[in-house]
Amino acid sequence: MRHLYRCPLRWADLDLLGHVNNVTYVDYLQEARVDLFRTHAPDSRADDLAEGVVVVRHEVTYVSSLTFSPEPVSVECWVTEIRAASFTMAYEVFTEDPAGERTVYLRARTVLTPYVFATERPRRLHDSERASLGRLLEPDEPVRPTPVPEVVDVPGGHYPVQVRFSDVDVYGHVNNVKYFEYFQEARIQLLTARGGDLGEGFHLVVAQTDVDYRRPILFRPEPYDCRTWVSRIGTTSLVFESVVRDGEELLARARVVGVCIDNATGRPAPVPEEFRAVTPGC
Repeated sequence: MRHLYRCPLRWADLDLLGHVNNVTYVDYLQEARVDLFRTHAPDSRADDLAEGVVVVRHEVTYVSSLTFSPEPVSVECWVTEIRAASFTMAYEVFTEDPAGERTVYLRARTVLTPYVFATERPRRLHDSERASLGRLLEPDEPVRPTPVPEVVDVPGGHYPVQVRFSDVDVYGHVNNVKYFEYFQEARIQLLTARGGDLGEGFHLVVAQTDVDYRRPILFRPEPYDCRTWVSRIGTTSLVFESVVRDGEELLARARVVGVCIDNATGRPAPVPEEFRAVTPGC
């Protein structure tokens, strides 16, 4: 069984191109996930799963661009794996025409673990929670984190993450969606340090974002240290790696795949040679 959530769109969700920003989709997933917990969890455990879980990993694949509509977009979500102290959810964001033809904008998977915020420790799933999640189970390949890369310091790659009070939840942790904003800001700064975007006549579209959450980021006056660099340049794509650290402690890391798009055709295009020339190691 899959859970269907109808998510309203807002003007503030759009980027400069009039598309829903890649970060905003993760907010839609969060809303759908909370709605699922409150709809399907046992009454005595509803608040535990709706408010007492933390995200361990996101894998987000952007399929096509979504533009504003007064009609809500559909988010379908279900469970793909249940373990002793974690479970994995999958999502599809889409619209359907009157004939039932589906246009998919995004597919994603999220690994979550139940969490006791009073003690700042994860816990095992209760039997009732496992049974409830089991009704939504469609087994799939497990999600597993990839090794953390060695940090590469490059010009423009240091971004101080200044946490805003509005970034944190009621437990004082930065919300998982906000990490996507931090990594986006760091990526934009890196590109700006290299003269802007990819070059005249081209822009970058995010195709895939994977984020691993290691330790909570908390609200404080001192900034956290974010480092971003380009680890690979393909024919039409490039890979950004990012880490957020507190001193030597790793708090989160991200791997983002971007595709070079020709402004005139709207199609993928080779990464310009001038961008390759100013990107060491690729």
